[in-house]
Amino acid sequence: MVDEIGYLPVTSGGGNLFFQLVNARYEKGAMILTSNRGFAEWGEVFGDPVVATALLDRLLHHAVVIQIEGSSYRLRQHAELVPEHVRSKALITPPPAPKRRGRPLGGTSTDHPAG
Repeated sequence: MVDEIGYLPVTSGGGNLFFQLVNARYEKGAMILTSNRGFAEWGEVFGDPVVATALLDRLLHHAVVIQIEGSSYRLRQHAELVPEHVRSKALITPPPAPKRRGRPLGGTSTDHPAG
């Protein structure tokens, strides 16, 4: 598993080493990669569009791509601590209140509908 590809810039030597790793694993076993950068940006990430194209060719050949959109899972639980002007730019939203199941607290089941 390779996490956060593109979070930090990759040196040209690093890009070549990563290509060698991907090439060695190609069609031999599974790889899981995460990135917050789109495929179109990989030439910039690796500093070489040719290396990026060769990487993507091998990575995407048998891939299942899952695109996750929305708020950061890491920051959601602390969203109330982030100032509103930062929150609106970063798409950070507080998590929704958990839904209650079963009988409501206090009263009888005929007093309140179960949620």
